[in-house]
Amino acid sequence: MGDIGENLHRPECVLCSANGRIYASNWRGGVTVIEPDGHQWELIAKQPAFDVRPNGIALMPDGSFLLAQLGDEIGGVWRLPDTGALTPFVVEVDGTPLPPTNFAHLDSAGRVWITVSTRQAPRSKGYSRDVADGFIVLVDQTGTRVVADDLGFANECLVHPDEKHLFVNETFSRRLSRFDIVDGGRLTNKQTVCEFGDGVFPDGMAFDAEGGIWIVSIVSNRVLRLSPDGNLDVVIDDSDPDHLAWVEQAYQGDGMDRPHLDQIESRRLRSISSLAFGGADMKTGYLGCLLGDTIASFTTGVPGHPPPHWNFTGPARPRSH
Repeated sequence: MGDIGENLHRPECVLCSANGRIYASNWRGGVTVIEPDGHQWELIAKQPAFDVRPNGIALMPDGSFLLAQLGDEIGGVWRLPDTGALTPFVVEVDGTPLPPTNFAHLDSAGRVWITVSTRQAPRSKGYSRDVADGFIVLVDQTGTRVVADDLGFANECLVHPDEKHLFVNETFSRRLSRFDIVDGGRLTNKQTVCEFGDGVFPDGMAFDAEGGIWIVSIVSNRVLRLSPDGNLDVVIDDSDPDHLAWVEQAYQGDGMDRPHLDQIESRRLRSISSLAFGGADMKTGYLGCLLGDTIASFTTGVPGHPPPHWNFTGPARPRSH
């Protein structure tokens, strides 16, 4: 396992593209770009009116990014071009401002799927198996609307390569769920694909070329692969048994709070939240971590499936470099 980048600031979400670039969310107010030669630079919002706290990021065809804003008071999804001029993309639905927003996913049809984990304030009240008030918003040519609700802390969501299903991790309900996509974006027929046990709090995910689904867990630093036949294998586990027992006791007793997410005991990884496949053969996995300052990498025997943004060029590199 190797490390990519340095001095990153909350690289919760990581993306890769065919040109060898790696992108990570950056709580200094934008995105960190790591070039194939290892050089890194930051695309930061210029003179924003609020603290920009991107959680999930999505790379757009024009080289701009969508930032899911996880601010205490301001949520929504904002667009950040290479000029640094931040503008709103979606900040309300049906006249109601979006709460702190978790993730934005661009699919191959150009639609954007957005998750809000919880309506609770503070959000830590949603760290419970008994709270299910997360939801999914769809943005397409017909408008913006809520297409799924009552989710147990909705986290990353991805449209499957078959373009017929949308998968979403429900972190504190400890399950991976799947919807059928019908009628131009309506979600129906929700099914539980996988339920997770002690120590697993599913956050990010990615698809591979053989039909597998890779899931990463915050807290326990586990990388899991769900095979097409339903077998769940642990690929990486960087957890501390005593620490997990402490977190598990709080979770089972409905007492989970920020310290259980912010205090990590591990050998190396710092609360894995995101996974992206990259490299020329797409057999390198890159891990974003909530509490990390680098991106960890590992090799796999199975190549990833190219995401919709795979062939996008990305933002223009600053002239000074």
